[in-house]
Amino acid sequence: MQNQQGQIHQNMHTGNIPQQMNHGGHEVLDVSEVLTGAIGVMDQYTMLRQHVQDQELMDILDRQLQFMQQEYNTTVECFKTGQDPAVPTQSYKMNQNNDFIYGLTPSQPKKPVQSPTELTDACVSSMMLGAVKSTATMKTMAALETTNPVVRRVLADSIPNCIEMAYEISLYQNKHHYYQVPQFASQDMQQMLNGYAPVNGQQQMQMQNNMTH
Repeated sequence: MQNQQGQIHQNMHTGNIPQQMNHGGHEVLDVSEVLTGAIGVMDQYTMLRQHVQDQELMDILDRQLQFMQQEYNTTVECFKTGQDPAVPTQSYKMNQNNDFIYGLTPSQPKKPVQSPTELTDACVSSMMLGAVKSTATMKTMAALETTNPVVRRVLADSIPNCIEMAYEISLYQNKHHYYQVPQFASQDMQQMLNGYAPVNGQQQMQMQNNMTH
């Protein structure tokens, strides 16, 4: 054991660090948090499944859960070995269209349930959305602290999948009026949209070139 530790210590000074040791301290802690969080999300999906009533929501839950399981295995493998995983990160494809319904309509005020029997598809989809959004945040923070190039790439490539899943759930909620999207008044919207102008990069480069001559 002492010789092994001495070899690792020597490798660290020579730069020949074994692949499985090619991780920084912040990286190990943050990726561990990502993996623990991923387990929590998958466990939550599994528990929520029994409360789903709508078949469409069931399909979304099952497809997302299956995708999460494979993505979790990919992350675990590259984290352990420091090498390319056998199954690279895939791209999640949602089945929803991109048509959001804008505006507010009267609805009952929301409040916490008092019993698991009160859980509705609105509650389930809301918890799914919150879980996926939290995962996106954790993966982003971990990717920014990761030194291993393979793990960093796997984490970075998986973030768009979290965004896609969250978007799919929000579209489902919006379609069923669980998630309403307010808008600014037309005049305010136009002012916001027209509040920015593009930069003329070519002109800026020309000015810099003139200054160097």
